[in-house]
Amino acid sequence: MGSRIYTRRGDQGHTSLVDDSRVRKDTARVRAYGTVDEANSWIGLARSCQSDPLLDGCLEFAQHRFFNCSSNLATPPSSGIEPPRIAQPDIDFLERAIDRFENTTGPLAHFILPGGCACAGFLHVARTVCRRAERLLVTLSATEHVDPLVQKFVNRASDFLFAAARYANAVSGRSDVAWDTERTPPRDV
Repeated sequence: MGSRIYTRRGDQGHTSLVDDSRVRKDTARVRAYGTVDEANSWIGLARSCQSDPLLDGCLEFAQHRFFNCSSNLATPPSSGIEPPRIAQPDIDFLERAIDRFENTTGPLAHFILPGGCACAGFLHVARTVCRRAERLLVTLSATEHVDPLVQKFVNRASDFLFAAARYANAVSGRSDVAWDTERTPPRDV
């Protein structure tokens, strides 16, 4: 019989890191890689409701690298185990993708409301979860080593997800909705 999804080892609030050391599920390290995983899941949901090949390829690449980030974070530096890495070319790719998306959307001229087509809405949620992951990485790095390129990738990924959301709206025919500080309520309410 193959491996089981459930092990029952986490029933008391602990989990195993890559080196099999046991830690509480609410440690800064577990919160950080769990939040990266959450962002990755939102990206998967966004991918399921769009059909643009450029966007899909870019998002799939990002998902693979988010797994690298999670695995890297789940590997304690003291373990002696070499985790999957994030490299500068991964970050460079995100920047090229942002530039490519902005070739379609144009540069950002004002703050916009999150939303639009379903894909863009999911990407905006992924972006905010990614920002939370970044804050958790900053917290973790105050007491433990965090690969600086993982932290840099997560930071750039939130920008990438923002640009991807705008691109998803553009290719679906939706426009950005500018933030209006003086917006009046609908009349029929």
